[in-house]
Amino acid sequence: MTTPHRTVFERQQPAGGVVDASLAASRLGVFWLEDVGEAADHPQLIGRRDADLTVVGGGYCGLWTAVLAKRRNPGARVVLLEAQTIGWAASGRNGGFAEASLTHGEANGQARWPDQYDELERLGADNLAAMERDISELAIDCQFERTGVLSVAYEPHQVQWLVDEESGTWLDEQAVQAEIASPIFRAGRWERDDCALIHPGRLAKELARVATELGVEVFEHSAVTDLSSHRAGPVAVRTARGVVHSEKVALATNVFRPLLRRSRLSTVPVYDYVLMTEPLSDAQMADIGWGNRQGLSDLANQFHYSRLTADNRILYGGYDAIYHSGKRVRADYEDRDDSYRRLASHFFTTFPQLEGLGFSHRWAGAIDTSTQFCAFHGLARRGRIAYAAGFTGLGVASTRFAAEVMLDRLGGETTPRTELEMVRKKPLPFPPEPLAKIGIEATKWSLDRADHREGRRNLLLRTLDRLGLGFDS
Repeated sequence: MTTPHRTVFERQQPAGGVVDASLAASRLGVFWLEDVGEAADHPQLIGRRDADLTVVGGGYCGLWTAVLAKRRNPGARVVLLEAQTIGWAASGRNGGFAEASLTHGEANGQARWPDQYDELERLGADNLAAMERDISELAIDCQFERTGVLSVAYEPHQVQWLVDEESGTWLDEQAVQAEIASPIFRAGRWERDDCALIHPGRLAKELARVATELGVEVFEHSAVTDLSSHRAGPVAVRTARGVVHSEKVALATNVFRPLLRRSRLSTVPVYDYVLMTEPLSDAQMADIGWGNRQGLSDLANQFHYSRLTADNRILYGGYDAIYHSGKRVRADYEDRDDSYRRLASHFFTTFPQLEGLGFSHRWAGAIDTSTQFCAFHGLARRGRIAYAAGFTGLGVASTRFAAEVMLDRLGGETTPRTELEMVRKKPLPFPPEPLAKIGIEATKWSLDRADHREGRRNLLLRTLDRLGLGFDS
């Protein structure tokens, strides 16, 4: 039996008081949403509307669906309904990594769809390129940077994983620390073309602006309460104070309770926690390097991700993934002191030269996790309703692809996107409670155990791998 070892974050912890001091002035709030400037207010839906397409959800998936629908058919009557405000949930709270992958990485894609993986990789690259073109053509101000992602190893077994990889640029210990000066980094691989960084709040705000300018009717504070339809004819999309009679409907409700009963066991909400530092001084930037401004991620099962903002703050998130029994999404789950303290400790283990730097913001968001660890797609009501969900934390770019899929399918089109097995087949559902809670907690324990045993996966994880149930990070 392999003897458990302590990870670098357990072996090398910051000096006492550093964590307390760093968090003392932080506030519970989403930096990205505060940093968007003045955003347009949209009215509440009151009364009746008629539409060719109604989009439910004002995050990236819904916004891209509305924008692309109008670009395909400028004369279409398109309505978008948001329960709260544009981009307030996952689309305004993520790390801003717009990754080309549609499958949450090569290992996951190769394991699930080996025969179509090359096509999935090509379509993902095309989608990111199309997103970049859209941002340019539509003058979307979202601080788009095509920086790539640097994957780093800080344990010996992780170094070997990087050695075995074939893509990207290999960086040994000296080279990786020349890129980003952390004493715990032992090796890295820089994927230069597969990821861009964006400002999440600004992307949502700008997509809403573009949608409105294209003629989409955008409504906020208009939660959909019911979808009703007959065997033929329009779907009635009802809110508390209004209704839209719509020929087609696209559901982009992400982590929130699905409006279609068939989807209610397809995702669970897992909370992810994030810290944002104050802006670094020129001297502090010189201490850490990071001149190429890549996104940064490590290779642990319980991984961290980080990146620089336009004003040289560092976003640092990940590691904890907290599930609350009953699939609940609640604001009071967002202020979790243990998670923020753990992140702060890991931050200063990674960058001990930045001791004394404070965090300005702390926040959390719920990730719509699916058992296949990436998005799934569906049609309902005789092809009049399309839906996509389950992005599992990698939706910044793949939501645009999902929007294209929904529009293809609602239009009755057969395209390379609609022919994909990942589009045509559904993932296995999660079990009902209390089995979901028991299974998720057992899996989390197993992932932590693997990180303490040189990545070796126990019987539970190997069984889940064979069943195609994800949980690879």
